[in-house]
Amino acid sequence: MLTRISASVVAIAVLGAAPAYADFPAGYPADYQKIVDGAKKEGKVVIYSTTDIKAAGPLIQGFEALYPGVKVEYNDMNSTELYNRYISEQAAGGTSGDVVWSSSMDTALKLATDYAQEYASPEQGQLPKWAVWKEKAYGTTYEPVVFIYNKRLIPQGDVPDSHAALAKLIAGQTDKFKKKVTTYDIEKSGLGFMLSVQDSKADPNYFATLADVAKGGLAVQSSTGTMMERVSSGENLIGFNILGSYAEARAKTDPSLGISYPKDYTLVLSRVSFISKEAANANAARLWLNYVLSEKGQSILANQADIPSIRNDIEGKNDIEGMTKMLGNALKPIPVDESLLEYLQPAKRLDYIKQWRTAAAK
Repeated sequence: MLTRISASVVAIAVLGAAPAYADFPAGYPADYQKIVDGAKKEGKVVIYSTTDIKAAGPLIQGFEALYPGVKVEYNDMNSTELYNRYISEQAAGGTSGDVVWSSSMDTALKLATDYAQEYASPEQGQLPKWAVWKEKAYGTTYEPVVFIYNKRLIPQGDVPDSHAALAKLIAGQTDKFKKKVTTYDIEKSGLGFMLSVQDSKADPNYFATLADVAKGGLAVQSSTGTMMERVSSGENLIGFNILGSYAEARAKTDPSLGISYPKDYTLVLSRVSFISKEAANANAARLWLNYVLSEKGQSILANQADIPSIRNDIEGKNDIEGMTKMLGNALKPIPVDESLLEYLQPAKRLDYIKQWRTAAAK
């Protein structure tokens, strides 16, 4: 495994030699040591990410322990901020992120079409085919999208297990749910917009369902953390289109927060990552991407960060195999491909937002 690389690197430093090492995971190129050596000379990798620093912390620590001397400069932003900052920096020709890692799959792929370098990760054979786009953009996680609710204020018998059940619950008790239902503001959150579009593709009655869900009035937010906090406190009662990974992590220490996985369909998000074509620290960027996709990195995501793995060989249940056993055919992975770009066309995006706002009474 990758932990064996560390021993080889230490040996090189001690002996002052630089032979080619074959002591890497199966499928890694024979000259991979050159990338490791190049990364050490660069000294750092700059990450632009929507994954909050608390969740990414164990991954960063593992990477820096495996590659001493290669520091991670981690920039945690919301999806819209990341997109706008990266675009403006690329246009200005200045320094920017070496790696983009975003939960907003559509805007990440749009960036990748113009700014990603082609790199064939030796880990790609362990990924589903739908998670790799032209050896430029890679899906890195397998995260169901869920409902959350306040356990103290929503009776167990009322907890919805489908999108139709959610709509029926709220439309039937509009006074109780007045301004108590939360979801993403699709104009401020790239992730929220993308998930809404995917809902509309999965459910032919989506806008009618949304109209019923919004009958009590929606409290829209730009971050998952804010929505979980408000549902936990009781300021809001229920939320939808929430990243299950963050909800599961919080629920471990928050007895007020309940989670429901919709059984009609459960969207599955995969955080998209790519290496910048103009990466100042290209070797370190390759090390980071491979580490995130590796068994070691994915195990850290699944078992320490509570972010489900996109692989099938991770110990525990927090990977594709475990999610499939739990949710079966309800799982609807969002593919990393050009279909993500359809609603990013300005006119189409504007028309969609208008339709959403009409249905949501916003």
